[in-house]
Amino acid sequence: MAPPPPPPPPPPSRGDFSPLKHFVVAKKKISDVFDQLLNYVNETWEFVEDISGNKALEDIATREQKVEIQTYAHKITVIKEVLARRHMKVAFFGSGIGHTTNCFLSVEGTDEDKAYLKTEGSEEEQSIKTVNQLAHALHMDESLDAGCLVRVFWPKTKCALLRDDLVLVDSPGTDVTSQLDSWIDKFCLDADVFVLVANSESTLMNTEKHFFHKVNERLSKPNIFILNNRWDASANEPEYMEDVRKQHTDRCVNFLVEELKVVDREQAPNRIFFVSAKEVLNSRMQRAQGMPEGGGALAEGFKERLKEFQSFERRFEECISQSAVKTKFEQHTIRAKQITEKVKTIMDTVNIEAAEKRVAALEDREYQMDRLEFVKNQLNLLISEIKKKIKAISEEVESKVSIAMGEEICRLHVIVDEFHSDFHPSPHILKIYKSELLSHVEEGMGKNLAFRCSNAVHASVQSSQRYMIESMLPLLPSAAQSQVGMLVPNRTFDLSYDLNCATICSDFQENIEFRFSLGFQALAHRFLGPANAQRALTMVEQNLQTSRPALAQARTPASGPPSIAAPPPNQTALMTQEDLMVAMATNLASITSRTSMSIIVVGGVVWKTVGWRLIALSGSLYGLLYLYERLTWTTKAKERALKRQFVDYASEKLQLIVSFTSANCSHQVQQEMATTFARLCQQVDQTQKELEANIRQLTAQIEQLEAVQSRSKSLRHKATELEKQLEEFTNQYLQPQE
Repeated sequence: MAPPPPPPPPPPSRGDFSPLKHFVVAKKKISDVFDQLLNYVNETWEFVEDISGNKALEDIATREQKVEIQTYAHKITVIKEVLARRHMKVAFFGSGIGHTTNCFLSVEGTDEDKAYLKTEGSEEEQSIKTVNQLAHALHMDESLDAGCLVRVFWPKTKCALLRDDLVLVDSPGTDVTSQLDSWIDKFCLDADVFVLVANSESTLMNTEKHFFHKVNERLSKPNIFILNNRWDASANEPEYMEDVRKQHTDRCVNFLVEELKVVDREQAPNRIFFVSAKEVLNSRMQRAQGMPEGGGALAEGFKERLKEFQSFERRFEECISQSAVKTKFEQHTIRAKQITEKVKTIMDTVNIEAAEKRVAALEDREYQMDRLEFVKNQLNLLISEIKKKIKAISEEVESKVSIAMGEEICRLHVIVDEFHSDFHPSPHILKIYKSELLSHVEEGMGKNLAFRCSNAVHASVQSSQRYMIESMLPLLPSAAQSQVGMLVPNRTFDLSYDLNCATICSDFQENIEFRFSLGFQALAHRFLGPANAQRALTMVEQNLQTSRPALAQARTPASGPPSIAAPPPNQTALMTQEDLMVAMATNLASITSRTSMSIIVVGGVVWKTVGWRLIALSGSLYGLLYLYERLTWTTKAKERALKRQFVDYASEKLQLIVSFTSANCSHQVQQEMATTFARLCQQVDQTQKELEANIRQLTAQIEQLEAVQSRSKSLRHKATELEKQLEEFTNQYLQPQE
């Protein structure tokens, strides 16, 4: 059959209200939606990528979700590319009777001003100027195979149909080849409307039916129009026209309804038309040249045939536009809805995960803040309480050491008596002896003090340390609670009694020269006391120095007869001597607790109540006593005297450092307990720092989770907006219109 040439420009009545515009507008609309959808999916992918790369937001979005969104982005990109190539396509088929094309021919619009064609397998543009030239070129080119495609690009300005993204495909006759399946696969699967151009001078041919059966098998209910062409020939036999028309109509209806089952019986007549393509072409060429459409030699009934052809054009345009929108965009729209729903679900999942983590983080932060407040308040209470406890124990230790040291000073003679070493009155030996004695005393007193105090003090310190640990254990970090024993030194705390006897007794000077117990000095010290004895001895020394010159003059021959020594120079001296004698007598009386002596010396007068024999006896006894003491003043006696002197001296000196030593021991205890408490406070401070760091971290995490929630909600709202647009597109373009 002859190829249907591209129609001339449509009549003005079509204007911009062509049904084909429906497809163009729908294509632009769905393309815009897919642009937004691609941007949305890319945005969600970047959002999930940011989440998965943040350790604080781990597990909110999974890797599978990120891969899934990336897959959707790729699919949308592919769909966009397909949509860009989508166009309405109508395929013309018929039997190859008479002048036909050698191959498949597609005609599509171009924005260029020239017309050209491209053969399959070549990009060469072959220029054509007229439809007749095109038909002649295709008919004469015997090298073209029936299964190849020649693409004709016709300026859109010369054909209104081509302006609306419409492609016309003409085929060689359906009876010229047996490769129907390959034809259908190659050229027909994306066709929106099939036009069977039948010869109204004959009936439907089996080859035509067979081809459309094949099409019907591959496509679900294809849109088929049947044009009974050359209907102008019926004008020669007007008496049979209605019968022939009815006969053709019945056969075509049965073919569409009974055999192909593509439409119901009520709609089938709207797919069958009786036209004369040649007449329409000539009339429109006449109109294009400014001549009347009905001019020239036209068969009778032309206006009715022209009207029916225009009806075909209108129904054809409506059908192809609606069909193309549905077939080209419906599946993609459904797929877009599915992708939008999937991505929205992912955003919902992300939002829920972020919300759950945010609630958990808020609860955790509240717990951490409560614990921090508890630790601070509890620490302040414990600091005050433990300071009081340390002070009380320190005062107790000070009192205990002071009492123990006083008692040890009282029994210092016992420690000294226990000392044994080589003794000799020589200075060198004495120096070594005293040095060893000092070491012995310091060691002995230290041991005794430790025995009396250390165990009790150590138990008290340990008890206080345990109390500190037990009180502060709930405030310590979890890691430190299991290692709390390391906070207390492993060593046993011992008090150090630093008596330093070598220093405080460095001025000790022993006196181990022989002293008669009844000598004047000894008696003076014994009965007058050290202070009065020193005064008495000084006065005696002065009197002796005064009396020696007088005695010397009395004994000189030239001086005359001896005379009695002059009385003391003044009354004050006599009174002082009397006072001393009275003091001596009083002390003697208090010591002996006996009756007053029968002889009392007052002012140098001695009552003479004894005889010379008693005086001689007393002098002999006095001498024997002196001799005895002189013979018994051995090295041992000297050692004992030194020890007595040292006890008296050291006792006096040690009394001076009792308060210092007890305070030093108290300070040691205080330092030991304060050190333990300081270690515990450091750990509590570490707890506070950890809690504060956790609170800061949780606050930052909460802010991030809130941002994730806000962002996921925003993206979900975008998905909802896209769903609305897709639903609007479905209702406007894909739903059956009334």
